[in-house]
Amino acid sequence: MSQWHQICAVNAILPATGVCAKVGQHQIAIFRPREDEEVFAISNIDPFAQASVLSRGIIAEHQQALWVASPLKKQRFRLSDGLCMEDESRSIPAFPARVRDGMVEVAV
Repeated sequence: MSQWHQICAVNAILPATGVCAKVGQHQIAIFRPREDEEVFAISNIDPFAQASVLSRGIIAEHQQALWVASPLKKQRFRLSDGLCMEDESRSIPAFPARVRDGMVEVAV
């Protein structure tokens, strides 16, 4: 069963950027693509390089979906579900995320 964890104030994440948070044993990349309060959470681990770097990736839109490109080898992961565009077998976990009372929360 998932439990909601409070991460930070939504205003602590600049629009078009991501941050990393450790929740239990999970390193989670949390993204705020725009100036509104929509947030996404995926694993922070790049499965190609086994490095904790996805929160530093570049957010882009492709085919009406938001993606983050790994800063290492540029593979793209869909923010809504962690699907890897280049190799579906390397897709990563996505986590429910929301903003409640101005605070970002992630369910793990």
